[in-house]
Amino acid sequence: MSTEKSSVHGTTEGGPLKDMQPRANLSPQSELQSNVAFNCGWGRLLFGQTFASAADLAECLRAEGPGRRDIAFYILDPHVVLAAAPQELFLDPSHTYRLDLKKYEPATTAPPGFHIRRLESLQDAEEINRIYAARRMVTVAPNFFWENRDSEAITYFVAVDDKTNAVVGTVTGVDHNAAFGDPEKGSSLWCLAVDTQSTLPGIGESLVRRLSEHFKDRGCSYMDLSVLHDNKLAISLYEKLGFIRWATFTVKRKNVINEQLFTEISDAYDELNPYARIIVDEAQRRGIGTEIIDAEGGFFRLTYGGRSVACRESLTALTTAIAMSICDDKRVTRRIVSAAGVQVPEQINVDDEDTARAFLGRYGSVVVKPARGEQGKGIAVGLTNWDDAKAAIDYAKTLCNEVILEEFVEGVDLRIIVINYRVVAAAIRKPATIIGNGKSTVRELIEKQTRRRLAATGGESAIPMDAETERCLAAAGYTYDDVPEIDASIAVRKTANLHTGGTIHDVTGILHRTLIDAAVNAAKAIEIPVTGIDFIVKTPTEPDYWFIEANERPGLANHEPQPTAARFIDLLFPQTVPATVRKALQM
Repeated sequence: MSTEKSSVHGTTEGGPLKDMQPRANLSPQSELQSNVAFNCGWGRLLFGQTFASAADLAECLRAEGPGRRDIAFYILDPHVVLAAAPQELFLDPSHTYRLDLKKYEPATTAPPGFHIRRLESLQDAEEINRIYAARRMVTVAPNFFWENRDSEAITYFVAVDDKTNAVVGTVTGVDHNAAFGDPEKGSSLWCLAVDTQSTLPGIGESLVRRLSEHFKDRGCSYMDLSVLHDNKLAISLYEKLGFIRWATFTVKRKNVINEQLFTEISDAYDELNPYARIIVDEAQRRGIGTEIIDAEGGFFRLTYGGRSVACRESLTALTTAIAMSICDDKRVTRRIVSAAGVQVPEQINVDDEDTARAFLGRYGSVVVKPARGEQGKGIAVGLTNWDDAKAAIDYAKTLCNEVILEEFVEGVDLRIIVINYRVVAAAIRKPATIIGNGKSTVRELIEKQTRRRLAATGGESAIPMDAETERCLAAAGYTYDDVPEIDASIAVRKTANLHTGGTIHDVTGILHRTLIDAAVNAAKAIEIPVTGIDFIVKTPTEPDYWFIEANERPGLANHEPQPTAARFIDLLFPQTVPATVRKALQM
């Protein structure tokens, strides 16, 4: 499993020696413990300064539990530790940074839109795991969080959205004195992670500051952290807050989770987009051979036994040319699924102005879209007057000669991933939104939000400053040069497409059965084994819906932590599916 680029390392659990649970009652005057392997839920922190010999430390790392990530920290002589088990251990390519808490100065103001608090419920624990999974970090048993919520040794903070009350970020801190009687009274920061779909600025910085202030109030001398050497965004944040490089090293055990840290990765792999990479990663985890054909286009080949399948992200030869043709033309898609009993909005071709005007007059609000296209390009939503509709039609015609008008239906955008005619994931997609701070112009806020979305999605999501964005701003009473008031929430797009800055929020577990059946029926009507079905719904918990379109190459990476890549590989190589999973899926 690859380590996340936007947060400091997580870890793991298990093993002999002093596999210590967090403790709440260790006296500040307690003596320094020896051979400390501190259980953090995702694995253990092995404090190198407590081990008398490199052999003991290596042996402890070798006892790492399955599916966990142990971290041996504060290693001054890593070459000696590695020599004790050279085939099993490796030097982690991370830097250590230290914050002198005696010199730390708290922020004078807090960013708006969210607040920081301690973990309060098992639901908080589930939400932390959701964020961990989306960041490809090792998750923790929810009960572990809950049982240690009042621990003096380990502390959890979460960032909570003021409007939705959703957890949008988390950080973990370890008090070294409470954990093992550290005479230096040190502390460390772990598992800093921000929800990839949150649009609120300043979450990561606020979590780091809150933990810093927490440990400073406790009388800790410093707070350390470990961060990948090439995580430029995180390093920039830490240096801004006063962290400095510290001369110590980290050692880990070679396992599947850490594989990309100790094996050579080709330049072609690094060039893959997130939609191709998530599939390649899953294939490699199962021992399936991977050959990158064209990284820029997302083309690769998977080979296992006597079977070889060429892919472009989630598109394979299993999707026929006929199915692709149906998805390519939104008019054909609508006719095919409508014949299968799936509910669709009214739609016409824009053949002449009079017909288009009459359609707008009949429905009052319409959607303009190219008959062919993807990634939300050329789509304008909620047009209520002819001038706007005509401008949108003219622009859409620059992308496709054939343009359609569609009845506008109120609701939220729902994407359902159907693989092998089973629903694997579902998510509400929300349009790009900016939040005023009373200082920045709309243009500056869009630019900042775009930088955050690019970082969170591996360069796949950005808000375009085009006619559609300008029209949305005008409808809200703004121009690019206006300065919105503090906390003003402004939707800058009507479409919720990820590529135009939209965000994605998982609703798989609450999807109404009618929506599940409709999505599967649409996929079966098109005869497409892997697809993203787009509905407009009132809410994912109710049966009302309108079919919008089907995507023959849905982005599976957008739906983590749902097992989209796993089910995709199941479809291609069913012989690699574990027996227990095969039985559960009745394959």
